[in-house]
Amino acid sequence: MISVAIDGPAGAGKSTISRRAASELGFTYVDTGALYRAIGQACTNKGIDVSNSEDVVKILSETDIKLTFTDGEQRVILNGKDVSAEIRTEKASMTASVVSAIPEVRQFLLGLQRSFAKNENVIMDGRDIGTVVLPNAEIKIFLTASPESRADRRTKQLAAKGIAADYNDVLSDIIKRDHNDSSRDTAPLRPADDSIIVDTTNLTLKQSVKRITDIIKAKL
Repeated sequence: MISVAIDGPAGAGKSTISRRAASELGFTYVDTGALYRAIGQACTNKGIDVSNSEDVVKILSETDIKLTFTDGEQRVILNGKDVSAEIRTEKASMTASVVSAIPEVRQFLLGLQRSFAKNENVIMDGRDIGTVVLPNAEIKIFLTASPESRADRRTKQLAAKGIAADYNDVLSDIIKRDHNDSSRDTAPLRPADDSIIVDTTNLTLKQSVKRITDIIKAKL
């Protein structure tokens, strides 16, 4: 089995690029960020302030998260309900950033993430896949882009989904999330020592996917 770990900051295009690369290569794509978003959504559903880590930890024992795949598309099931659309808002993104800094949350999801890589070829993306979740992954890539480029892409993605978003607000959120993700004590965002850095600031989506698939094919 081949495991590909793709890490990088918010809005770098990890999900879109990883999904397309996995489709081209016949790998299974696993979006681990969706798991943290699901934890955040569970808190929102119960009216829990995610800044109160003790309350967040308390609901973990009653939180059931499953990933299913329909026609190659990952769906997130939270306590029996498909929340795939609900967890894609900017609010959900910031909530995920907060809960992901809680050690108990990361430990809660660690085994689930690793289980996906045991029996099939996977491309898994997130913030700490190459450093913590799959430290022995055969291929590690750190995907990044300038904050301005990421904000522009995210604003357009949201607009395409009918979600109004102001570029400056999105840029502010991305800069804030970059700080949160890279400065947290538990599993901070950083490239693994043996990862390949790929900057997509000046690459189109097609070029980015080709860059990733070329790296993977060269190591197969």
